[in-house]
Amino acid sequence: MAATRMNVLVDVDLRRWLKDKRALAKSDGGGLTFTMSAAGTASWVLRYRSEGRQVELTLGRYPDVALAAARKMAAEKRVEVQQGRDPAAEKRKAKSRRDWTVRELVADYREMVLPTLAKSTQVSYGRNLKRIEAGLGAAKVAEVEAADVVGLIERFDLGWVEANTLLIVQKAIFRRAAGKRLINVNPVVGVELSAVIGPRPRVRQRLMLTRDELAALMNAQMSRANLLTLRILLATGVRASELFQARKDSVHLDEARWNIPASKTGASMDIPLPALVAEWFSELITFSHESVFILPTRTLSRAERNGGDAHISKDSIRESIDYWLEYYKPPVRRFTPHDLRSTMKSHMRALGVSRDISEMCLNHKLSGVEGIYDQYGYYEERRAAYNLWVDFLSKLINS
Repeated sequence: MAATRMNVLVDVDLRRWLKDKRALAKSDGGGLTFTMSAAGTASWVLRYRSEGRQVELTLGRYPDVALAAARKMAAEKRVEVQQGRDPAAEKRKAKSRRDWTVRELVADYREMVLPTLAKSTQVSYGRNLKRIEAGLGAAKVAEVEAADVVGLIERFDLGWVEANTLLIVQKAIFRRAAGKRLINVNPVVGVELSAVIGPRPRVRQRLMLTRDELAALMNAQMSRANLLTLRILLATGVRASELFQARKDSVHLDEARWNIPASKTGASMDIPLPALVAEWFSELITFSHESVFILPTRTLSRAERNGGDAHISKDSIRESIDYWLEYYKPPVRRFTPHDLRSTMKSHMRALGVSRDISEMCLNHKLSGVEGIYDQYGYYEERRAAYNLWVDFLSKLINS
């Protein structure tokens, strides 16, 4: 049998394959193979036989391990094989679970646990996993202490809620480490956020805009699309995310009805649309062009990240409110989109709408036993309440 041809690869080809990022496997002879994954990761793999079976040993990644270094490592490993040893088995034993780094623990959590969580939780946990990787990634899991956990929180200038999420995510990944027997004690247990950055700020009280403030808002100097968005939020009392994520096919203008799909914040609900609100929807949709969303993203990068189409960012309308308040200085207190819900409820009550109906207009479930057994949707009662409320708002336009 002809001898295996050795050292057939050249650096210029390696650099070209790395640039192409196309899945391939090229032999350098003697079992040494240059591999490129579909994801663009280049590695050196040594293939050999041990106890009658084919074995693969990863030597390192290219270009971290250059061609000459890979050949030297392969030669050394081939000597070990000739001596009756199995380098791959020895590598597995050497890298015991207690040698895991935090980066490896995060990767394990991201693959095995994160996909099982709610979408919104995946987003908030995901950005904090990145912070953990940045701050503790290279550390050994078994060597992380409470001081490291505290140091990571202090490293980032976060608000109380986000810092608390970071603490929760750290506790979650180290709880997994304890379950996998990488550590005996979770280093996060006993760390209190209030001792690190102070007590939680008082929950902000929701605002009720007055009649004069509503008149200013209904005639705000801002783009037509933003103004229509704020009017619809105010008229329907929905959560801002429910409008931002709404698709055109959820609004049935021929039936004067808007369907809000079920989510973790509430059950599915049909909102009866007063004629004026249906007109606002009809006009707002003209700004959306070919998007499936009523409020499509206004940035190309966000659209590209989401396959070419995406809904508006949750911050866009809040930022337009802040700009209007700061630049035009209307006689209106600073408010957020969520304050429009409390404003609607308060004014509905002042207009004579019952507490239960105003709560249902906000898609709040009735409390106690009544909430369990009363499954009636109160659609017509809510329609009357919306009509009363929107009639009040319509008189403020151009007032």
